Amino acid sequence: MSLPARSTDLAAMRRALELAADAAGHGDIPVGAVVADLAGEIVGEGRNLREVDRDPFAHAEIIALREAAQALGSWNLEHCTLVVTLEPCIMCAGAILQARVGRVVFGAWDAKAGAAGSLYDVLRDRRLPHRAEVVGGVREDESSALLRAFFEPRRAP
Repeated sequence: MSLPARSTDLAAMRRALELAADAAGHGDIPVGAVVADLAGEIVGEGRNLREVDRDPFAHAEIIALREAAQALGSWNLEHCTLVVTLEPCIMCAGAILQARVGRVVFGAWDAKAGAAGSLYDVLRDRRLPHRAEVVGGVREDESSALLRAFFEPRRAP
Protein backbone atom coordinates (compact mmCIF):
# COMPACT_ATOMS: atom_id res chain seq x y z
CA MET A 1 0.00 0.00 0.00
CA SER A 2 1.27 3.46 -0.90
CA LEU A 3 0.62 6.72 0.87
CA PRO A 4 -0.60 9.83 -1.00
CA ALA A 5 1.88 12.18 -2.66
CA ARG A 6 2.49 15.72 -1.38
CA SER A 7 2.50 18.80 -3.60
CA THR A 8 6.29 19.07 -3.17
CA ASP A 9 6.59 15.48 -4.43
CA LEU A 10 4.87 16.44 -7.69
CA ALA A 11 7.26 19.34 -8.28
CA ALA A 12 10.26 17.12 -7.52
CA MET A 13 8.91 14.43 -9.85
CA ARG A 14 8.68 16.99 -12.63
CA ARG A 15 12.44 17.56 -12.32
CA ALA A 16 13.12 13.81 -12.05
CA LEU A 17 11.21 13.27 -15.31
CA GLU A 18 13.35 15.93 -17.01
CA LEU A 19 16.49 14.14 -15.81
CA ALA A 20 15.12 10.81 -17.04
CA ALA A 21 14.47 12.24 -20.50
CA ASP A 22 18.03 13.60 -20.51
CA ALA A 23 19.38 10.15 -19.63
CA ALA A 24 17.51 8.64 -22.57
CA GLY A 25 18.93 11.32 -24.85
CA HIS A 26 22.41 10.13 -23.90
CA GLY A 27 21.63 6.43 -24.47
CA ASP A 28 20.94 5.46 -20.87
CA ILE A 29 17.78 3.94 -19.44
CA PRO A 30 15.50 6.91 -18.66
CA VAL A 31 15.59 7.13 -14.88
CA GLY A 32 15.91 10.41 -13.03
CA ALA A 33 16.08 11.09 -9.31
CA VAL A 34 16.14 14.06 -6.96
CA VAL A 35 16.56 14.41 -3.21
CA ALA A 36 14.48 17.10 -1.53
CA ASP A 37 14.87 18.49 1.97
CA LEU A 38 12.01 19.13 4.42
CA ALA A 39 11.07 22.37 2.64
CA GLY A 40 10.89 20.57 -0.70
CA GLU A 41 14.08 22.19 -2.01
CA ILE A 42 16.14 19.93 -4.25
CA VAL A 43 19.53 19.25 -2.65
CA GLY A 44 20.70 16.49 -4.98
CA GLU A 45 19.83 15.13 -8.39
CA GLY A 46 20.95 12.43 -10.75
CA ARG A 47 20.14 10.54 -13.89
CA ASN A 48 21.26 7.12 -15.03
CA LEU A 49 24.85 7.28 -16.27
CA ARG A 50 25.70 3.58 -16.52
CA GLU A 51 26.30 3.66 -20.28
CA VAL A 52 27.90 7.12 -20.35
CA ASP A 53 30.29 6.41 -17.47
CA ARG A 54 30.54 2.63 -18.05
CA ASP A 55 29.80 2.29 -14.34
CA PRO A 56 27.40 -0.41 -13.07
CA PHE A 57 26.73 1.67 -9.94
CA ALA A 58 25.80 4.90 -11.77
CA HIS A 59 22.09 4.61 -11.08
CA ALA A 60 20.15 7.87 -10.80
CA GLU A 61 19.37 7.27 -7.12
CA ILE A 62 23.02 6.69 -6.14
CA ILE A 63 24.13 9.84 -7.92
CA ALA A 64 21.34 11.93 -6.33
CA LEU A 65 22.09 10.55 -2.84
CA ARG A 66 25.80 11.34 -3.19
CA GLU A 67 25.07 14.88 -4.35
CA ALA A 68 22.60 15.46 -1.50
CA ALA A 69 25.05 14.17 1.11
CA GLN A 70 27.73 16.51 -0.26
CA ALA A 71 25.34 19.48 -0.29
CA LEU A 72 24.09 18.82 3.25
CA GLY A 73 27.46 17.82 4.66
CA SER A 74 26.11 14.56 6.06
CA TRP A 75 25.51 10.99 4.90
CA ASN A 76 22.38 10.90 7.08
CA LEU A 77 19.43 11.97 4.93
CA GLU A 78 16.66 11.00 7.36
CA HIS A 79 14.77 14.27 6.84
CA CYS A 80 14.92 14.01 3.06
CA THR A 81 12.70 12.58 0.36
CA LEU A 82 14.11 10.71 -2.63
CA VAL A 83 11.92 11.13 -5.71
CA VAL A 84 12.69 8.77 -8.60
CA THR A 85 10.91 7.93 -11.84
CA LEU A 86 11.28 4.15 -11.46
CA GLU A 87 10.88 1.95 -8.40
CA PRO A 88 14.35 1.46 -6.89
CA CYS A 89 16.22 -1.80 -7.44
CA ILE A 90 17.76 -3.85 -4.63
CA MET A 91 21.11 -2.05 -4.86
CA CYS A 92 19.50 1.36 -4.68
CA ALA A 93 17.13 0.28 -1.90
CA GLY A 94 20.18 -0.76 0.13
CA ALA A 95 21.83 2.62 -0.48
CA ILE A 96 18.60 4.41 0.47
CA LEU A 97 18.48 2.54 3.76
CA GLN A 98 22.19 3.13 4.44
CA ALA A 99 21.61 6.87 3.88
CA ARG A 100 18.62 6.71 6.26
CA VAL A 101 16.34 8.43 3.72
CA GLY A 102 12.98 9.07 5.37
CA ARG A 103 10.69 8.96 2.34
CA VAL A 104 10.86 7.49 -1.15
CA VAL A 105 8.49 8.59 -3.90
CA PHE A 106 8.58 6.86 -7.27
CA GLY A 107 6.74 6.85 -10.56
CA ALA A 108 6.67 3.54 -12.44
CA TRP A 109 6.53 0.19 -10.68
CA ASP A 110 9.20 -2.33 -11.70
CA ALA A 111 7.79 -5.85 -11.62
CA LYS A 112 11.13 -7.34 -12.76
CA ALA A 113 13.54 -5.69 -10.30
CA GLY A 114 11.62 -3.39 -7.94
CA ALA A 115 12.55 -3.39 -4.26
CA ALA A 116 9.96 -0.97 -2.90
CA GLY A 117 6.84 -3.08 -2.97
CA SER A 118 6.50 -4.92 -6.27
CA LEU A 119 9.01 -7.78 -6.47
CA TYR A 120 10.62 -7.09 -3.07
CA ASP A 121 9.82 -4.65 -0.27
CA VAL A 122 13.29 -3.92 1.09
CA LEU A 123 12.48 -0.33 2.04
CA ARG A 124 9.78 -1.38 4.51
CA ASP A 125 11.24 -4.67 5.72
CA ARG A 126 10.65 -4.81 9.50
CA ARG A 127 13.72 -7.03 9.96
CA LEU A 128 16.00 -4.14 9.02
CA PRO A 129 17.06 -1.36 11.42
CA HIS A 130 15.76 1.46 9.18
CA ARG A 131 12.65 1.71 7.06
CA ALA A 132 11.45 4.40 4.66
CA GLU A 133 7.97 5.68 3.98
CA VAL A 134 7.09 4.70 0.39
CA VAL A 135 4.80 6.50 -2.05
CA GLY A 136 4.50 4.69 -5.38
CA GLY A 137 2.82 5.44 -8.68
CA VAL A 138 3.34 9.23 -8.72
CA ARG A 139 3.07 10.40 -12.34
CA GLU A 140 3.32 6.74 -13.22
CA ASP A 141 1.97 7.13 -16.76
CA GLU A 142 4.67 9.64 -17.70
CA SER A 143 7.45 7.57 -16.15
CA SER A 144 6.23 4.41 -17.86
CA ALA A 145 5.89 6.20 -21.21
CA LEU A 146 9.55 7.28 -21.09
CA LEU A 147 10.63 3.70 -20.40
CA ARG A 148 8.41 2.26 -23.14
CA ALA A 149 9.68 4.80 -25.69
CA PHE A 150 13.26 3.88 -24.79
CA PHE A 151 12.88 0.09 -24.86
CA GLU A 152 10.39 -0.53 -27.72
CA PRO A 153 12.84 0.21 -30.56
CA ARG A 154 15.54 -1.84 -28.81
CA ARG A 155 13.28 -4.88 -28.48
CA ALA A 156 11.93 -4.85 -32.04
CA PRO A 157 13.22 -7.76 -34.19
